[in-house]
Amino acid sequence: MTKEKQEKVEESSKPTCKDRDCPFHGDLKTHGREFKGYVTRKFPRRVVIEFERIVKVKKYERYYKKKTRIHSRLPYCLENEINVGDYILVKECRPLSKMIHSVVIRKIKSKEDFRK
Repeated sequence: MTKEKQEKVEESSKPTCKDRDCPFHGDLKTHGREFKGYVTRKFPRRVVIEFERIVKVKKYERYYKKKTRIHSRLPYCLENEINVGDYILVKECRPLSKMIHSVVIRKIKSKEDFRK
């Protein structure tokens, strides 16, 4: 089974929701870049993910680590599945509010998986 077909099967097995801003059950279309990060905060309709990236300082020819935070829309169908500390995948979409420009696609690893 191809990766695309497998993702569609996984999406269809998830509970349905009546959220119009859900990429699976609503009208929201995703495009652009994908980001993977850890959930640092969880709110009723959004999550904040954080990940590190390496930035080069051209003048000194050195690198340093920088943390990036992204606010993402949390669909109703994934609300019970995602918690603080989980490693998730988000994808860009149209601007949903002043801060939110991405939506949660799926959970990659849970917090308990990292302890093992």
